[in-house]
Amino acid sequence: MRSHTLLPALLLLGSLTSACAHGTSEPPVTAADGARPGSSPSPARTVDPSKIKGLEIVSDSSESGSCPFATSYPDVPGAEAMTAAMKKDVERRLATFRSGGCTGSGGAGGRELNISHQFLVASGDVLGVRLTTLDQSAAGDGLSASTYWYDGKAGAYRTTLGLVADGSRDAFVAALKDQLKDREGVDAAALDDKFSDPDTRDAALYDMAFTADGGLRVHFDRGDVGVPAAGAQTVTITKKTITPWLSAFGKRAQRQTVSPSRSLDLGAPHIPAPAVPTHTASGDDDADCKKVKCIALTFDDGPAVPETSTLLTHLAQYKARVTFFAVGQNVAAHPDLIRAEAKAGHEIGNHSWNHPDLTRLSSQQVASQLGRTSAAIKAATGKTPTLFRPPYGAVNRTVRAATTLSPVLWDVDTEDWKYRDPAKVARTVITKAQPNDVVLLHDIHATSVAAVPEILRTLTARGYHFVTVSHLRATL
Repeated sequence: MRSHTLLPALLLLGSLTSACAHGTSEPPVTAADGARPGSSPSPARTVDPSKIKGLEIVSDSSESGSCPFATSYPDVPGAEAMTAAMKKDVERRLATFRSGGCTGSGGAGGRELNISHQFLVASGDVLGVRLTTLDQSAAGDGLSASTYWYDGKAGAYRTTLGLVADGSRDAFVAALKDQLKDREGVDAAALDDKFSDPDTRDAALYDMAFTADGGLRVHFDRGDVGVPAAGAQTVTITKKTITPWLSAFGKRAQRQTVSPSRSLDLGAPHIPAPAVPTHTASGDDDADCKKVKCIALTFDDGPAVPETSTLLTHLAQYKARVTFFAVGQNVAAHPDLIRAEAKAGHEIGNHSWNHPDLTRLSSQQVASQLGRTSAAIKAATGKTPTLFRPPYGAVNRTVRAATTLSPVLWDVDTEDWKYRDPAKVARTVITKAQPNDVVLLHDIHATSVAAVPEILRTLTARGYHFVTVSHLRATL
């Protein structure tokens, strides 16, 4: 169905709910917010990723409801070994998900994979990252989290247990067992078995991070140390107790979490300065889409380095205007690119914080996903978005009622997430697009960006004007 017949859907509005979804005493990992809310009065400090020089967010996603996945992890100059570890884990999970749920005509069977990232500390010579995973093809609730650590002083990737000194690990494990043994659903004998074997012990200790007051919080996913019905378990060891047990790196990680320095230096020999275009729009778009052929190119999932910068340069050469549907965690990392998009006359829309299927979330979680992203966009550009694109095009009554933003779908799906071929992507747009269509592309893929010059050149020659979604809607 073409966009001009879908335009009434853009006008569906609802009431905005400002509440955010948080758990109770020991909340589990939640893919709804891309991080596990802390239950103690001293949660980890917030890290501003835009201050990390040379940061790139490695993202991948589908826009297919039959194969819904979205993954992201950070690539920080100097921490190549840690990046490689995250890359290996993410690609392994994604390959398993796609082979089991996205082959043939059966699709993913209503399942979803979402892997998002959160910085725990990025200060001095210490980097800590948590990856939060929702894998609905896995057993149980599919929720899990893992933390990754980098020691810039030693130039080495550290596992979570590397925070604890070798000679103190027995005392550390004994303290964990002591806090866990009397909890409902935890069997003391089974706990002894799990922690007595170094392999099973190390496998269970994969999510550890410091609180803002220097304590060490250890999280166990559902079923790790007790029966699944007991849910996830979290143990927090106070600063006074944990400090003598920490390794030299652990003490630096603790110190940089409690009192972060102003910069991060992991010893990278060269940190490239990101190229941010400075194109400025010349006046408002005056194309009358009732009289001329218009088309709205839309780009999801960014901004991305360096792809978005390259795309902005292509668009400026043809004075084309487009709509970017940005993911909040990427906006937080690269607000300079969002500002460059707005300055060049493009429209910024909301694509959620970390790309979950919004129809699987509560009203409060939907409001949090969209509200956080809109706030990040406004902080970067000074303007609150009015449109949102639901990940996978999945929208229902609950989603619409949780936001005042207007949902925007598409007419032409290039499937550029699946086909990393610039010629094929360009050919799809050129052969399928009709006047007043909304076209779906992604600026996180270099191959999609490489397809844009041919799209602009060919359709311009055919008399098309490239406009934003809001301009298209307003002039029809």
